[in-house]
Amino acid sequence: MSRLYHVPLSPFCRKVRLTLAEKQIEVELIEERFWQASPEFMRRNPAGKVPVLRYEGRILTESQAICEYIDETVPTPPLMPRDPRARYEVRRLCAWFDDKFHHEVTANLLYERVNKKLMGQGYPDSRAIKTGSARIKYHLDYMGWLLDQRRWLAGNDMTLADFAAAAHLSCLDYISDVDWTRSPTVHDWYAKIKSRPAFRTLLADQLPGFPPPPHYADLDF
Repeated sequence: MSRLYHVPLSPFCRKVRLTLAEKQIEVELIEERFWQASPEFMRRNPAGKVPVLRYEGRILTESQAICEYIDETVPTPPLMPRDPRARYEVRRLCAWFDDKFHHEVTANLLYERVNKKLMGQGYPDSRAIKTGSARIKYHLDYMGWLLDQRRWLAGNDMTLADFAAAAHLSCLDYISDVDWTRSPTVHDWYAKIKSRPAFRTLLADQLPGFPPPPHYADLDF
């Protein structure tokens, strides 16, 4: 069986988990305290980051590379379009969420509220939290604008772009940092993707010391 070394509230790990689940690939989840940089873990990934996937005898790293590799080796259901322009749009949006959204929102909210405590790095920075709370509004508005034109974020079919966005938002929803009333369109999109069987393992996550709000696992939130 494949093994995924991960952190439950990492959006990058969650993107890989969603991809594996959507492809119906069974995987053993192993929580990894990557910040402790154990010699064994550093041998798996000298970059010292999660996710790390052991798949068919190979060690795979970097979430986007992992997801595209899985999509190419297990083509059904497809998560990347065949048209080059459509693939570009998926990759553009994956980068948007994994770079811009992560830097402006996830790092300022999730990492301040949760990761600092887990890693023993002190107290949350209230200025960072204020910044993240302000910037997420812009991103929700941008998602709403995209979804006003398309069924899914990158087009008329669900793709890795939707998984990238949902991975970040699900982490933030776990700590009640998403205002779902801001955009009914984004709410409906998230409800649609949240109801997929691939999402069940994420909704079952429980982080000791950080209980999720009641609506987190509710499909009718």
